[in-house]
Amino acid sequence: MSTKVITGKVRFSYCHVFEPAAMAEGQTPKYSVSIIISKNDKLTIDKINKAIEEAKQEGKAKFGGKIPANLKLPLRDGDIERPDDDAYANSYFITASSSQAPGIVDENRDEIMTKTEFYSGCYGRASVNFYAFNQAGNKGIAIGLNNLQKLEDGEPLGGVRVSAQDDFADDDDDLA
Repeated sequence: MSTKVITGKVRFSYCHVFEPAAMAEGQTPKYSVSIIISKNDKLTIDKINKAIEEAKQEGKAKFGGKIPANLKLPLRDGDIERPDDDAYANSYFITASSSQAPGIVDENRDEIMTKTEFYSGCYGRASVNFYAFNQAGNKGIAIGLNNLQKLEDGEPLGGVRVSAQDDFADDDDDLA
């Protein structure tokens, strides 16, 4: 068994993959992404559940020799936790992070270097690993972000961004 999973086709959200960001005040900035998985993708969900179980077994030593009943688990239900967000409807989601930048490639495995190419709302695959943690009384399974592959464009999430070229394209503006 392994705690590494390469997903099927998923959707990416809350992409902080080119520059690290802190999730809360006082936290160390990390690279991270929310990975939205259709509930119809039984293969990816099964891989994730198996990796979570393996991480639990590998983490027993961190948990004092047995798996706690109140363990925080990373696979979350979008219909329950994000009911007002259509992007999460009929989906599960996980959040993966890393202190190192992930590798990001396109469908041909060519490197993607710009935020405009890989963004919240695009579709692709993710390479992640699951591991146990026990910090400050919090025990659970977390997800490390390895690499990302963009497969296709999608409707941008979090508002439509207009390019600087489009914003300043109107030559009739008064510059006074």
